[in-house]
Amino acid sequence: MNDAISKADTLIEAMGWIRRFRGKTTVIKLGGSLLDDHQALQHLLVDVIFMETVGMKPVIVHGGGARISRAMADANIQPVWVQGRRVTDEATLRIVEQVLAGEITQYLTDEIERLGGRAVNLNFAAGTNVLYGRQLRWRDNAGDDIDLGFVGEVTRVDRHVIESILYANQVPVIPSMCIDEAGQKYNVNADTAAMAVAEALGAEKLVFLSDVNGVRRVKDDPSTIIHSLTAEEARQLIADGVIDAGMIPKVEACLATLDRGVRKVHIIDGRLRHSLLLEIYTTSGVGTEIVQSRESHACV
Repeated sequence: MNDAISKADTLIEAMGWIRRFRGKTTVIKLGGSLLDDHQALQHLLVDVIFMETVGMKPVIVHGGGARISRAMADANIQPVWVQGRRVTDEATLRIVEQVLAGEITQYLTDEIERLGGRAVNLNFAAGTNVLYGRQLRWRDNAGDDIDLGFVGEVTRVDRHVIESILYANQVPVIPSMCIDEAGQKYNVNADTAAMAVAEALGAEKLVFLSDVNGVRRVKDDPSTIIHSLTAEEARQLIADGVIDAGMIPKVEACLATLDRGVRKVHIIDGRLRHSLLLEIYTTSGVGTEIVQSRESHACV
């Protein structure tokens, strides 16, 4: 009986958050090692289906770098990296499209359907691409241009297509690729693609699924997680060296997203069972949320 009462208490706690976020859009950036963790991925997709069922409007934007690297190895193509970005020549672009906009997008869509939800595959093959852009101009530390090949940046999101899918109570699944006015396709960093989608939709939340539980005061100690940060506090932690290495671009992406109108950005460990639900529908959460200010947080 105590277990049953505890479950009821959890539902009551969740009810307030469900009511608050009903009808709100949440963009979920999915990628990295999570795509190779079948069990964790299943739990995540069940979370997404739950969110849609209780009235939220989840949108998935995904990458797939590890799978692309394996496919390139199978094709005997040696990857080239410049300042953390994959140089994408014609052969690499074909693999990126096959894996990213083909296999992964279709798999995620099929799995959501198999688990009882409804999803729409927004990729080139389906004729429903929603990300448009141009070739990314990248410069080195000396300010010289670097040719990354067919690497792009998103300049426009067809939000009307995405919103129509959300209105029909379906989950849009969007690969991180874009196309320009001439029909040229480009490989896009998944974090920046998710940021562009969140901005275009005026999303309530953008969730970055990571392999760490959030921003920590001590890098290697998960128990030192900081559950809530303002933009000013996050910038100070970067300046103080508390946030360093690979977490810096992630947090900087969060701050840029807040500057573009998204209300909250979350960094959570996607490997934790039901981390998405625990972060959104419980008071304490399980990751790090970053907001523009305490005042804006209080108004949400």
